[in-house]
Amino acid sequence: MNMKTLIVQMKCKLGEAYNVGAFVADNVAECQIYSISGAYDLLAIVNFENDVDPGVFVTKRLHHVPGILETNTIIAFNAFTPSVKI
Repeated sequence: MNMKTLIVQMKCKLGEAYNVGAFVADNVAECQIYSISGAYDLLAIVNFENDVDPGVFVTKRLHHVPGILETNTIIAFNAFTPSVKI
């Protein structure tokens, strides 16, 4: 099963990070969500089947979450884990 991983940093409205994190986890995607320090408030790690378009996920689902001001998305490729056969 091939998967792709998105790492999405989210900047939230002041005081909304916990609400945004809970909403994303409960309503948007099965993912890991972390509270982080720095320029962004939250970091989500989301795994998708290869046929899912990450751009559609971010723009049509994630950007509509109340309280998100900005996102930064990174696509990660599993190139170094020996147990995963390509």
